[in-house]
Amino acid sequence: MVDRSSPNAAPPGRPPRQPLSAASLVFRLGGIAVIVAAVAGAFAYVHGNLDPQRLTPKALVDVLEKNNGVHPGFRRNHAKGVCVIGHFESSAEARAFSTAQVFNLPQTPVVGRFALPAGNPYAPDSAVPIRSLALRFTQANGQQWRTGMNSMPVFPVGTPEAFYQLQQAQSPDPATGKPDPTKVPAFFAAHPEAVPFLTWVKTAKPSASYATETYNSINAFYLVDGNGKKQAVRWSMTPLAQDAAGATAPEGADFLEKDLVQRLAAAPLRFQLNITLANADDPVNDASKTWPANRKVLNAGTLVLEKTQPQLSGECRDINYDPLVLPAGIQGSADPLLAARSAGYADSYLRRTSEVSQLPAAKQEARP
Repeated sequence: MVDRSSPNAAPPGRPPRQPLSAASLVFRLGGIAVIVAAVAGAFAYVHGNLDPQRLTPKALVDVLEKNNGVHPGFRRNHAKGVCVIGHFESSAEARAFSTAQVFNLPQTPVVGRFALPAGNPYAPDSAVPIRSLALRFTQANGQQWRTGMNSMPVFPVGTPEAFYQLQQAQSPDPATGKPDPTKVPAFFAAHPEAVPFLTWVKTAKPSASYATETYNSINAFYLVDGNGKKQAVRWSMTPLAQDAAGATAPEGADFLEKDLVQRLAAAPLRFQLNITLANADDPVNDASKTWPANRKVLNAGTLVLEKTQPQLSGECRDINYDPLVLPAGIQGSADPLLAARSAGYADSYLRRTSEVSQLPAAKQEARP
């Protein structure tokens, strides 16, 4: 997941991007895999720039730009979204596992962002079957918890190297301007760890509302209690809306933001923060592996979203939703994708914030 932002309409003269074709499984799997990989943001090791033989944030963000196109001033992925403002109401269930104030005080303010996982800020909302939600919790002591979550349950691969290979497989051939259709199937044939993800992709459908999706951390983290004891966890935000099953997305460009604005005009939206506790033998450092469904789940509290803001001028605009910005009481795991995401988000943020001069004057005043 690169850091996020976008406008709401295609520029003059540019036709809307067509949704992914369901007629070709190869292109569907390949296209979604690329988008999902960008969602989770496996973008090289934090210190990869010290070794030219290792992947660097620059190399991986470069390949995203090659595949998605360059849109100056905008996030390199999750480019289309909307800001949301609200708060988190904690329950008592996570307090024994973590000293973080977000779990130990009644309320914590939140600035979030719903987004479409695509690098093109003008993509139609029905283009991909994935939605994302990023949140920044600001504790009373000034410490922050930032998290980026996605509606897919598992990541296709477990390493930045594999992610980069997947991006390369999807890159356009200079001779044709299109990806080689043999490369993505060859990649997946060489990566059996992608089977759970591919199984999900075959039945995934884009929802008609941001409000009806469950958003998953995918990567694992640790909760740390007052004695320094660590508990490996993954978390999800589960909607409490009565129509949480959702409807399939209609064809069209911009229905997600409109739906969200209408819902919040009627009443706040609520999501339950469910924290899954790993057993000692569960894989913690590999986001391509699931945990058994019978693991203990804590109801850590309720996210209450109260209003939207345009992402061009809203509070989420300049936030880098780096998943390793964590308060005392929460720690990152050794999953290499976490360090990769952190490094890639920083690279993307620096690129878009240095491109203000390339935007029209009106957009410079409310840059993404």
